[in-house]
Amino acid sequence: MVMLRNTRTRWGALSQFLHWLMAALIGVQIGLGLAGANLPLGMSKLATLARHKSLGLTILALALIRLTWRALNPTPALPGALKAYERRLALATHVALYTLLIALPVTGWIMSSARGFPVSWFNLVQLPNLVRPDPALYHAMVLTHIVLASTLGLILILHVAAAIRHHFVLHDEVLRRMLPGPRRIHPGVMDDRH
Repeated sequence: MVMLRNTRTRWGALSQFLHWLMAALIGVQIGLGLAGANLPLGMSKLATLARHKSLGLTILALALIRLTWRALNPTPALPGALKAYERRLALATHVALYTLLIALPVTGWIMSSARGFPVSWFNLVQLPNLVRPDPALYHAMVLTHIVLASTLGLILILHVAAAIRHHFVLHDEVLRRMLPGPRRIHPGVMDDRH
């Protein structure tokens, strides 16, 4: 039986789905951003950046959905063996991830608005400009967007490294409880289905 909601020991199916969907979309988004930045000015560049903006808005919406779902569900506890600084680092990493997943699309939207370029979601919904055209603000937002994207890259590396450490070094349930499929019950671990 698929558990939609989270428990104190495992992420539910919806949290797992949103996590892995966003991981895939962020990977595509990074590729589109780099490709768009390196293309010469022309229709191909504009089309790539339009997809980048649409995907950014999708990630923004999914991040807000994830935060809402997280607020309405229990959060699986960290393993008891973690040191205090590891707990603080885990919390700081997750706060940074959510902050960046919201800040990056917003700065991109402001950047487009300040440049006078319209923002739409896959040409289906036209969004309002957040600011009036402003060259100085545009350049500031370009720099901000690049710094935030670089920071996100570093945080993602830290996040993946931590998951690998939990799985292969600490041998705990942190990674397994975010993986879909039936849960293996280990000795001494309470089954959250009861």
